[in-house]
Amino acid sequence: MKKVKKRAAVPDGADGWDSYAAFYDWENAQTVGRTDVAFWQGLARRTRGRVLELGAGTGRLSLPLARIVGKRLVGIDRSAPMLARAVAKRRRVPAAKRPELLRGDIRDLPFPDASFSLVIAPYGMLQSLTTERALMGVLKEAARVLKPGGVLGADLVPDLPIWDEYHRETRLRGRGTRGARVTLVESVRQDRRRGVTIFDQEFVETLGTKKSSKRFALAFRTVPVPAMVKRMEKAGFDVEHMLGDYRGGAWDPRAEVWLLLARRRQAPC
Repeated sequence: MKKVKKRAAVPDGADGWDSYAAFYDWENAQTVGRTDVAFWQGLARRTRGRVLELGAGTGRLSLPLARIVGKRLVGIDRSAPMLARAVAKRRRVPAAKRPELLRGDIRDLPFPDASFSLVIAPYGMLQSLTTERALMGVLKEAARVLKPGGVLGADLVPDLPIWDEYHRETRLRGRGTRGARVTLVESVRQDRRRGVTIFDQEFVETLGTKKSSKRFALAFRTVPVPAMVKRMEKAGFDVEHMLGDYRGGAWDPRAEVWLLLARRRQAPC
């Protein structure tokens, strides 16, 4: 009897982030940097009520946003090591403006209904939800905690599934925060049928004659923008803006970023 080959399980998008915490700020300073900060600050500035950031991580956005909206900002993240870095950096913000930073699961938000006016999922946050159940769960939770008429902002990394696969390429080099030389050696694997992209990462640190490395994998699931719009509508939103850059340019499939701004319906769907 011919054996049926079992299909590999979809990787959990939450895996790997604890290990990534020590290198997240170093890598992102060389890639996205602060290119998106002003966009989210502007959106928060126009919001009168409380603001929730899903996947606050190391505070890359939380702290600049807190300087605009102060204690009205709440950040939540599942990774304790990522969040610990955000908490440590929070001391740089004046005490009167320090945001609330919580550890928690964005699929089961620990907040009452209708308690926020703006929820943001920046820099591919929704792509870390590698199953349909997880994605819809988060969208429905965002709708639940938003006030009617509140806004959900989502920022997606464009079309990861069309990236070429490669194996152990040196992608970045530079000086780390502790003076060590840091090298990122990366591989990309694709499951295009599922829209899942897996980054196998090795960060090598060299300080004098000492060398150490840390390996882990990060998985992302990309849903095309039209399909994401339908999912948002199903969760109780009306998508009002589809943007292709942080300056408000129109979206198209080749845009440098995929930004969606959706408004929570006045009545439940």
